[in-house]
Amino acid sequence: MSGGRRKEEPPQPHLANGAVRGSAWSKALRSDAAWEDKDEFLDVIYWFRQIIAVILGVIWGVVPLKGFIGIAIFCLINAGILYLYFSSFQQIDEEEYGGTWELTKEGFMTSFALFLVVWIIFYTAIHYD
Repeated sequence: MSGGRRKEEPPQPHLANGAVRGSAWSKALRSDAAWEDKDEFLDVIYWFRQIIAVILGVIWGVVPLKGFIGIAIFCLINAGILYLYFSSFQQIDEEEYGGTWELTKEGFMTSFALFLVVWIIFYTAIHYD
C-alpha cells in the first residue's frame, strides 16, 4: 500500500476480563472461554457427546464387551466426562442452562443410539463367526 496507510488489524478474540471469544471449538478447548450464546455451549456439549459415543462404541466392539454391563459403563462414562467438562473445566453456572440435569441429558439419547450402532457394527465385524 502506498501513502503510508496502515492495514487495519482484525479485532482481538479476547474480552476485557481475558476470556476468549472466537469459534465454538476454540472456546471449547479453553477453560477461560466466555459463552455469550447459550445455544453455542449446548452445541459443544452435544457434539462432545457424539465423539465420546463413537470412541466408546469402537472400544466396546473391539474389546468385546457385551450386554447390560457395556451399556451401564457407557452411560456412566458419557455422563461423567461431560459433567466434569462443564462443571470443572468450563466452570459455567449450571443454573443459566436449566440446571445440572439439563446439561447432563443434552444430546444423551442421540449419543446412546450412535454408540449402539458403532458398537454393534464393530462387534459384528470383528467377532461374528
